[in-house]
Amino acid sequence: MSARLSRCLRPFLLVFTSLLLLSCTRLDLAYRNLDVLVPWSLGDYLDMNRQQKNWLNERLKEELSWHCKTQLPGYLAWLDNIRQMVTSNQVTDQQLQQRTVEARAAIARVAEQITPSAAQLLRGMDDQQVREMRENFAKDIEERQAKYVKTPLSQQIAERGERMEKRLSPWFGGLSPQQKARVASWSAQLGEQNRAWIANRAHWQAQFSNLMDQRHSDNFEPRLGELLKDRERFWTPEYRVAFANTEEQLRSLLVDLMAQSSEQQRQQLDQRLGKVRKDFSELKCLKS
Repeated sequence: MSARLSRCLRPFLLVFTSLLLLSCTRLDLAYRNLDVLVPWSLGDYLDMNRQQKNWLNERLKEELSWHCKTQLPGYLAWLDNIRQMVTSNQVTDQQLQQRTVEARAAIARVAEQITPSAAQLLRGMDDQQVREMRENFAKDIEERQAKYVKTPLSQQIAERGERMEKRLSPWFGGLSPQQKARVASWSAQLGEQNRAWIANRAHWQAQFSNLMDQRHSDNFEPRLGELLKDRERFWTPEYRVAFANTEEQLRSLLVDLMAQSSEQQRQQLDQRLGKVRKDFSELKCLKS
């Protein structure tokens, strides 16, 4: 499995912004990596042996077939709703909230479906693999803190704005000075949200690590399902507040960027969305 491709496809299922920020073009190849649908892709942290990889590859084929036949048609309709919002220039806060609710429901369905397979795989991990996973978790948090938290706040804000501009440009084309100023304002309004985000990530990883110590117990699978499907239940109080603010600020940003957009930008956005839809609709699994 390709970690790089998995990271590219993962955002697609989250919110409308995913379609604006998506950077992968090889959707047919990336889609085969079903592990992207598990929060924070555990495949990045678990070093599986050959037998485990072979078992997972076979199981992923079954899960992917289910996903393509039962879930992808709904994604196409979801994309059509997004395109309608863009072409009619009706990108509103209410519409974005509705698309987000739909995306979360899609993620929950996938998490519920793959829980039995994930539980079976994780039960087979030996103590050494679990120790290595914990080491990788710790390294992940350390690296993210160094990159996103331990830098001056002004630098965090500037870099966040630069990342957003870079992700938006392929969809809108070049941003206007007014749009760039709005992105900078958005980034400043988020302040130190990086700190709450990474602290919550470490909190989730700690809960998952503790659960792995009980992987041979009878209640392992249902508890794993809760951790994967009902992630918000396990958020820190600080992150719960930060996340609500982040979502609100992001919706406001997208509404304002669309209001400031030119006809040419809206046409380019619609064309890119059309390509995403076409790539998904032409996946072989939908036609079999």
